[in-house]
Amino acid sequence: VYKGLDIITAKVTKAEQSMVPHHMLNIVDPLIPNFTVVKFRDMVIPIIDDLLARKKLPIIVGGTNYYIESVLWRVLMAKDEQVESREGEDDVEDVSRLKKMKIELDRFSSISNDQLFNELMEVDPEMANKLHPNNRRKIIRSLEVLKQHGVRHSELLKAQRAAGGCGLGGPLRHPNSVLLWLRCDQKVLETRLDSRVDAMVETGLVQELLDFHRRYNEQRIKSNTSADYTTGIFQSIGFKEFHAYLVLPEEERREKKGEELLEKGIADLKLVTKKYSKKQEQWIMNRIMRRSDRQVPPVYALDCTDVNEWNSCVYEPAVEIIETILRGEKPEQTPLNETVENHKFSDASNEERHYCSVCERVFIGNHQWDIHRAGQKHMKVLKKKRKLEQQQKQKQIEESP
Repeated sequence: VYKGLDIITAKVTKAEQSMVPHHMLNIVDPLIPNFTVVKFRDMVIPIIDDLLARKKLPIIVGGTNYYIESVLWRVLMAKDEQVESREGEDDVEDVSRLKKMKIELDRFSSISNDQLFNELMEVDPEMANKLHPNNRRKIIRSLEVLKQHGVRHSELLKAQRAAGGCGLGGPLRHPNSVLLWLRCDQKVLETRLDSRVDAMVETGLVQELLDFHRRYNEQRIKSNTSADYTTGIFQSIGFKEFHAYLVLPEEERREKKGEELLEKGIADLKLVTKKYSKKQEQWIMNRIMRRSDRQVPPVYALDCTDVNEWNSCVYEPAVEIIETILRGEKPEQTPLNETVENHKFSDASNEERHYCSVCERVFIGNHQWDIHRAGQKHMKVLKKKRKLEQQQKQKQIEESP
């Protein structure tokens, strides 16, 4: 979506763009810090509606799965969506009180994580109990929802989930959607990702980042604002990894220190890219493949391990699947999600917060909680604490008359 930054975002090439109409490219100035998935969704839906009205087949290519999900499912609240209050005078008074609360969104940047969490706990304890106190982005999002709708975020999510019959949100926007999942052998994929980073560096990645960083600071100085590397494009893969190098003075970038930081940035980019690919795989399995309580389109696998076999393994099977479905028939290939076992029902919608009084840490969800309690670090702290308690008891006994 960002204007420029073609290399770091691995944008589709000009030649590829000329082969078929593309949408949602180069629409956002990367200096704008608050382009959100909600804004993306609100821009995409009218485009899809227009294509369908003209008998065109929209193809959504990704990309960031969360953004794709916002288009396929009704998982995010639009500004005009409302939720009726539960019956009862107490609820009416409660909602009325919440609507009158003045939460100034522009002051969030100056408030600590603890203050934000305590504020959310006060107005929406149910939502707060599902979030880690340091999850600043999601806490602010919940406070923003309350400000925009006058209703708790937890109440809005309940209404969505009731409509969709799923803990993850509402129903499919278009029940006849089809998912084509390009899959690749993990070792081949990791080699391919490393090569992609090398190619990005060779085609001018570092200079692209330097040019953007310079433009960002010029604008920041003009507007007399402090540097903020925690929002917007700076949170994208590729910026955080090179941050230490980008903030160096020009002369230091040419010295040994600069060379070392640049090499580290490249190595870190390769590492985080491979981790992200695994995270995407887990995301698809947990939120699509293993959900039996969610409206999920059929998912067909296409093997892109050998790009020399692209036509026979990817393109031709994809065309066959889609054309068969458009004829109202069932493809020969069995959808992957018809045979998946170990269905998943636990997610952010129903996971609760756990507090370890021994380690004084917060954990979200039973899985992380169980891992922590069985971990060596927790057991070590617990053993040390019990030993200290025994020593204190023994001391009290010895000092008693």
